[in-house]
Amino acid sequence: MKRAAAIIFRSIILILTGVTIGLLINGQNFPGQHLGYPFANDNKLEKTLQLVKDKYVDTVNIARVEGEAINNILQNLDPHSLYLPPQQAQSINERLEGEFNGIGIEYQLLRDTMFVTQVYAGGPAAKAGVRVGDRVMTVDNKPFSGTSLKPELINKTLRGEKGTTLTLGVTDMAGKAPLKQCLITRGHVDLSSLDAAYMAAPKIGYIKLGKFAATSDTDFRAALQKLKASGLKNLVIDLRGNGGGYLSAATSLADEFLPKGKLIVYTKGVHERRTDYFASDSGMFQQGNLAVLIDEYSASASEILAGCLQDLDRATLVGRRSFGKGLVQEQFPFGDGSAINLTVARYYTPSGRSIQKSYKNGVDSYHNEIADRMQKGELYSAANTLKDSSFRKVSYYHTSKGKKVYSGGGIMPDIFIPADTNTNTPLIQDLNQQQLFTAFLIDRLYPIFKKYTTDDDFIRNFQVSDQLFTDFIVYSSATIKEMDSRELRESKPNIKKLLKAYMARFMWGDTAYYRVVNNDDPAVMKAVGILKQQKPVLLANRYPNN
Repeated sequence: MKRAAAIIFRSIILILTGVTIGLLINGQNFPGQHLGYPFANDNKLEKTLQLVKDKYVDTVNIARVEGEAINNILQNLDPHSLYLPPQQAQSINERLEGEFNGIGIEYQLLRDTMFVTQVYAGGPAAKAGVRVGDRVMTVDNKPFSGTSLKPELINKTLRGEKGTTLTLGVTDMAGKAPLKQCLITRGHVDLSSLDAAYMAAPKIGYIKLGKFAATSDTDFRAALQKLKASGLKNLVIDLRGNGGGYLSAATSLADEFLPKGKLIVYTKGVHERRTDYFASDSGMFQQGNLAVLIDEYSASASEILAGCLQDLDRATLVGRRSFGKGLVQEQFPFGDGSAINLTVARYYTPSGRSIQKSYKNGVDSYHNEIADRMQKGELYSAANTLKDSSFRKVSYYHTSKGKKVYSGGGIMPDIFIPADTNTNTPLIQDLNQQQLFTAFLIDRLYPIFKKYTTDDDFIRNFQVSDQLFTDFIVYSSATIKEMDSRELRESKPNIKKLLKAYMARFMWGDTAYYRVVNNDDPAVMKAVGILKQQKPVLLANRYPNN
């Protein structure tokens, strides 16, 4: 029965998709007169859906069918034009706007109990006295721990309208302290787009940007100001894993590094006139050397910034070839909270190149392209990367100083850093997916934290011993029943590093986490080494008139 229902549902989707594409793209008429419906040439999709709702033999979730049909239409255009259901649209917009209404915590569910793992500074929970490590026992004076908790129930309990309240009854991590009642008024919570900012070496700062959100430039300027106070002269910007965000955020950030009048990027499409984005004279880091880290997951707005800085010879790019997304989407909302992200333009770097990789072989092939790079050995060899068709063709594009750069297929860095096969092994992925690092520190490691009063002290002096590693593996084996001995041996150094990093994050936040994981990171070390060797360059010499 379930199989038959699935076949019926897929058939409806295929019919609606085929009909709609035919009507919208080929302009064909639909022979509706045989069903007794007076169809006109407009609103055919709407009327087809109404027919399914009114006449179809079985009950159908029309909202789901409608969304699937629209998404199939859009995915036949390009891989980045999408239909977003209401919850997904809200989640994406909150992340990119850098704010939401809630209480401002992160948590881990362990043995049917919710433990607070992060408290956002200045948020409602922080103001009410909730602390990292708190064990939540009651909500609004009713039992909460031990009530068959699920993430969906927890999220529904914590979220709510601005101005509404809830009371969390919390105790310490061990559950021995008296219950403390924290009255929380739900409200505005800020989400920083910066993951970390610290001094990686004397005079060299490090900033990791997780996304390009509405707050990115403000977050960046605040972090840069603090680093300048610590002696910053040169800067590493880490865009690895940054899938993009707002075009305006990318241009604003690029503006921080460029003198007035320099072209950052331009966009154009069939229905969009060419729009040029130029630097103003308000940048906070117009002098000082730059290194930018990119990888295969650096996409869209990340590639706008990296491509601009590469074309203008403003930064040294370190890492691996970027994703290759050169399309610009605009969001069109519907009244029910859903939305369409529609590609309206392509963007071009200052040298005139589009870095969009091909999607002529379909959506599945497009999204599997990173896996194909891995199979071809591209993530481990610059020579293998250059065998890609995007880099074998003649390039007509050059940087301001005449260096050849390529269009299509992403951005090739100036200095290649191979991927570390032991950094993200299947075992480490399982440990992360099961949240075992955080679970172990909650269960076993909390007493160690009391020995360290600052992140500097902890990072400098704490080391994960072999015995602690063994204890963690034994603890994790209760959840992950089978572990390959060879993989365990190869993963050991990174598992030990991640244990320390998660401990640092739990007590001192994301910057402490990245200080640990970046300590021996080849790309960060290479970037810092490059900046140490580079001499200060006067702005007038860096940007000769063309």
